[in-house]
Amino acid sequence: MIHSSGGSDLLEPPLHGNQGDREMPVGLKAPLGLTVAISREAGARGGSIARRVGKRLGWQVYTQELLEFLTSNESARSHVLADVPKDAATWADSQLERLRREKILKPGVELGEMPRLILTLASRGRVILVGRGAGYLLPRETTLHVRVVAPLSERVAYMAQWLRRTHEDAAMQVHERDEQRVGFLVNTFNRHVGEMYDHDLVLNSFLLGEELCADLVHMAVRGKEGNSDDV
Repeated sequence: MIHSSGGSDLLEPPLHGNQGDREMPVGLKAPLGLTVAISREAGARGGSIARRVGKRLGWQVYTQELLEFLTSNESARSHVLADVPKDAATWADSQLERLRREKILKPGVELGEMPRLILTLASRGRVILVGRGAGYLLPRETTLHVRVVAPLSERVAYMAQWLRRTHEDAAMQVHERDEQRVGFLVNTFNRHVGEMYDHDLVLNSFLLGEELCADLVHMAVRGKEGNSDDV
């Protein structure tokens, strides 16, 4: 088990287990199941909510830290993707071409292995991805794009407790992380976090609490699965 700095999200080896009869069909045209993509304000507890949802659904959770670890470690990445048939990689490449053609990715943006990793993981469906713009990379019809927010004062208080820092240090951490995420979305997708119609579900974790937020995401997953012919 590898711990990220600060101790918030654990970089745990993904649980593969028995996926049932879910072999990749020849000429994959869409993911085999739904993916939950969670974006969040710093300190809004998006990672904790993702893990609660993952526990309810029995789905693997890939935090931003884990995704970044996998992109930098070829051996670990190969292990995680060992059961992905070739058609998944072909589909991921075709989606990257579409994203560039439709200018969803800003021209000239180079993101290394991250977009391909996200798309390949999502091709199997039944995964939860936290951060790195996953909701903008994936097809909307097979993705539940969730945004988790909370008042600034509450986010700072949570960050201070989590990092065991002073209020001033925590406020700086929240500001810096928010700025980094805003910059990433603008520079990569030319999108802004305030564009609410980019998301299927926006949750205030301070008003609702982690448990209810997880319940609502769970319900939305089941509802979207029932309404999709492709999942």
